[in-house]
Amino acid sequence: MRLICANVNGVRAALRRGGLDWLAAQSPDVITLQEVRADDDTLRKTLADAGLADWSVAHAPSVAAGRAGVAVLSRTEAMAVRVGWGDEFDLAGRWIEADLRLPDGRPVTVVSAYVHTGEADTPRQDEKYRFLDGMGRRLSALLDGGEALVTGDFNVAHREADIKNWRGNLKRAGFLPDERAYLDRWLESGWVDLGRAHGGPGPGPYTWWSWRGKAFDNDAGWRIDYVLATPSVAGDVASVAVGRAAEYAQRWSDHAPVVVDFDPEAPLTHRSRSAPPVVD
Repeated sequence: MRLICANVNGVRAALRRGGLDWLAAQSPDVITLQEVRADDDTLRKTLADAGLADWSVAHAPSVAAGRAGVAVLSRTEAMAVRVGWGDEFDLAGRWIEADLRLPDGRPVTVVSAYVHTGEADTPRQDEKYRFLDGMGRRLSALLDGGEALVTGDFNVAHREADIKNWRGNLKRAGFLPDERAYLDRWLESGWVDLGRAHGGPGPGPYTWWSWRGKAFDNDAGWRIDYVLATPSVAGDVASVAVGRAAEYAQRWSDHAPVVVDFDPEAPLTHRSRSAPPVVD
């Protein structure tokens, strides 16, 4: 099974730039999207234009038009779909869960999450912390409840290895100590960060670069896109790769997708840390 997590920076823009064609070319079984920025009808039409009309779509748009929006796309119909966790963010287009089945028949909950960007010492940061608090409670419940994969744009770089210019960003949202502590707690509780587990000690691989300046060319990026797995699901992962564009002109989002390949038949000690074959 192959899962791809992608912040598309607007699904219609991603279609125009070739991003949905890129996703389809990877032959995934599950795609999680963030920053969809479309209503249901627009998303389905856009997917159809990209040849993905037959996919099952679980979508949580934001009530604020043109903002946020998350989705889980799958080749098979989801057994159940849930949006949010019963608080102020349920209509914000930032959390959706779809219950799917792994190839061996086990049920797994797949989440697409889009955490706020935030801004240090402002109400925007307070809102981000409230969301992270709710996310932490839901992660605890998922960890206790069975198999799960939580994917998305968390807008937090966890460690120094996850951001190129970490010294210059110590007081900026996205690398604040209180934000990073959430990931500390989640991983200590049992969640596995697949990107780091299969990407080596770093620095990088990064998943976000500013559109401005030479950030992409100089690989001055942030690793803020994650796939977290419950331990038993993490044991079935063969490889994880970041689908970074070969050059700036080929970028279709300011994020790069995270590609996860599962192979439950492969012995854990023999599983590769190398990238799966990602099509340029």
